[in-house]
Amino acid sequence: MASGPLAGKAALVTGAGKRVGRAIAIALGRAGMNVAVHYRTDPGEAAATCREVEAAGGTAIALRADLSDRAAARTLVDEAARELGGLHLLVPSAAGYERVAWDAVDDHAWDAMLAVNLTAPFLLAQRAAPLLAASSGSIVFITCTSVTTPYRNHLPYVVSKGGLRTLMRTLSLELSPSVRVNAVAPGTVLPPADLTQEELERVTKRIPLGHIGTAEDVADAVVYLASAPFVTGQELSVDGGRTVAAFETFG
Repeated sequence: MASGPLAGKAALVTGAGKRVGRAIAIALGRAGMNVAVHYRTDPGEAAATCREVEAAGGTAIALRADLSDRAAARTLVDEAARELGGLHLLVPSAAGYERVAWDAVDDHAWDAMLAVNLTAPFLLAQRAAPLLAASSGSIVFITCTSVTTPYRNHLPYVVSKGGLRTLMRTLSLELSPSVRVNAVAPGTVLPPADLTQEELERVTKRIPLGHIGTAEDVADAVVYLASAPFVTGQELSVDGGRTVAAFETFG
């Protein structure tokens, strides 16, 4: 059985049926946590994540919710706490990512990104705050290094993640000292399907460590922040040094 500061505690991870969210849920299972695996459309993916969480040493349940629906986002927290017997950790990992040219940004593109990437995490945090305060728990948001070095043709996404970084920093004050609030900012991990090989090679050359990251790199950072009792209001970049290299002037 797992031992450590997270063992036996309860976590809600949104978007945990695939990609980074799935890796986070499994890593928390490895730490001995009881994990609520949120999904939106594919129960099969969520069930597979649950099996992997349990194989890693934790327990898991799958919960469905459309996080663009404000009431559903709030209800998700209630369901997770009821099923798990409380809540110690919230990881709002579910996110939208869309390439859209500046002159093609319309109301739908803007609203869709902010609804899932900023509004939903706020609603989840707001609903979870009393539960986390009771358990001396924490929140770990998933932001993005594009907030520091913006991407072209992703304006709604980058702005939504920038708002999420500010939400993290502000909530770390609002909810202290009872609840710690931090964030992990991934760089290039699990590149989007629309990224060409040429684009991927160009991005990789700009990473000081010389390779892209993995979902597990992000998950390990989440576990650290969830376990660090004297860390709050911080964003941990997991990007192979890319944001540092972006500001390199001489060499």
